[in-house]
Amino acid sequence: MSRIYNFSAGPAALPEAVLKQAQDELLDWHGAGVSVMEMSHRGKEFMSIAAQAEADLREIMAIPDNYKVLFLQGGASSQFAMVPMNLMGRTGKADYINTGSWSKKAIAEAKRYGEVNVIADTAADFKAPAESDLQFSADAAYVHYTPNETIQGVEFPYIPDTGEIPLVADMSSTILSRPVDVSKFGIIYAGAQKNVGPAGLTLVIIREDLIGHAPDSCPAMMNYQIHADNGSMYNTPPTYAWYLAGLVFKWLKENGGLDVMAVVNERKAESLYNTIDDSGFYANPVDPECRSWMNVPFTLANPDLDGKFLEEASAKGLKSLKGHRSVGGMRASIYNAMPEEGVQALIAFMHEFEKANA
Repeated sequence: MSRIYNFSAGPAALPEAVLKQAQDELLDWHGAGVSVMEMSHRGKEFMSIAAQAEADLREIMAIPDNYKVLFLQGGASSQFAMVPMNLMGRTGKADYINTGSWSKKAIAEAKRYGEVNVIADTAADFKAPAESDLQFSADAAYVHYTPNETIQGVEFPYIPDTGEIPLVADMSSTILSRPVDVSKFGIIYAGAQKNVGPAGLTLVIIREDLIGHAPDSCPAMMNYQIHADNGSMYNTPPTYAWYLAGLVFKWLKENGGLDVMAVVNERKAESLYNTIDDSGFYANPVDPECRSWMNVPFTLANPDLDGKFLEEASAKGLKSLKGHRSVGGMRASIYNAMPEEGVQALIAFMHEFEKANA
């Protein structure tokens, strides 16, 4: 049987070394006699796991000291509400940029809590707006954008310069794929199930001056202040997902950190896009300046062949390539855990399939 390569957009593949370490430690973590799943979140063993995970994340992302790192639940979708609940009350207004499905959901949720000004909408064009076209509202409490649209495969080639207005980013599908200057953001949030760990954990990196602005009506579990004051343990956190994320952070450090990840990820994406562009059989709908490193959608010249492509790809060990229903075609998600060999295996199959079916 050929090796399996999982191109799922999320929950996505985890590094094999991480899974093997978790397997080795499953029944007995470091001689504690219990699994991490069985530990009290307030016990010394898990507290050490949590502290090390945060320290490693701060190191690999170079997170400044004036930012809190929160390990929460609810997925990035909960942050669509949590951000405006905590920040919008400062002025009652916020600017949003719409580049695809996840931006649209964030916008819809924010409208429940105040006035939303959509300052750019390029979702139908499969591209990010030109930086020169962005005009921010002087009274915006924050500016929200999605650096990488997982479904459409649209990625911002720049970080918007919002001046003194806090910039909020949903980095679910791009976090840890390359270095990023955290100081340019007010809040970075990300669901874990792509580049961080298993589903069930959500990272929030928030500048300290943006904590403490929630109204009294804000539920405790939606208040950043509550979570910051309690070290992300106001209630029982997703302990095993937190532990696995910590193993991923160690794996990143052992493999050269985000500088090395950036080189590999760019190379993987370039190889796949070149294959698509050099073919008359495959096509990518995204503006070439805004193509995602992480999520590569592509279509076949004859959509009637989609089913055959997926069936034959699966037989070759190339799994989860079906595109999102809103876009169609195929989608290859090539996060950090996808080795270059997996991308090359997909490329070889694409050449083979084109030759047989063009």
